[in-house]
Amino acid sequence: MIVAIESASTDLSVAIAADDGTLLAEDGWRSDRRAGHELLPRLLTLLAASGHRLDEASALAVGHGPGSFTGLRVGMSVAKGLALGLGRPIVGVPSLEAWLEAEPDAQAAVSRAGAREVYLLMRGEEMPRIVDRDGLPSGADAAPLVAAAELAEAFGLSGARAPTRAAASVAAMAAARLAIDPAGDDLARIEPFYLRPPRGLGQLAPSAEVVTWR
Repeated sequence: MIVAIESASTDLSVAIAADDGTLLAEDGWRSDRRAGHELLPRLLTLLAASGHRLDEASALAVGHGPGSFTGLRVGMSVAKGLALGLGRPIVGVPSLEAWLEAEPDAQAAVSRAGAREVYLLMRGEEMPRIVDRDGLPSGADAAPLVAAAELAEAFGLSGARAPTRAAASVAAMAAARLAIDPAGDDLARIEPFYLRPPRGLGQLAPSAEVVTWR
């Protein structure tokens, strides 16, 4: 059983899936920036409600960004702590790819990168990029795209869907990876993926190696 966490925005989700990626249960909610208090309790409640135990987990899967600095750190810490405590492999999955996987007809996924900037991943592109609010694709306010509810409200993206089902995709993508590489990622080296250092932190330390997905 794969336990998955996605916390790249203020819309969080957790999921559990069979080892082949088949979804068993999921939960998604708007956090209002309380990710640190909510993630583990919501995950434990989901497990109990679906008749599963945490020690049944065969692997941990976590969305590694880009997105909210605090949210990603909280999600990564919870996933790494569980992987270490249970002695299970961990797999990092690109958050925006998982958002798009969860919404097959969405053309783009956007997460907040600053007051006026977003991380943008267009369907079919390999890497997200940082764009100004005014640099969003034409018609983004009405086109099918995935964005956190607070970002959609702030930027007037009326056609956006919140990524509250993304953890299910994180689990499925991790299952595909584990089928090829059962060891998963290096627990000591896996870190959130930032396209640039968070404001005020300067350059990322060389030891904080980005885990790539390919």
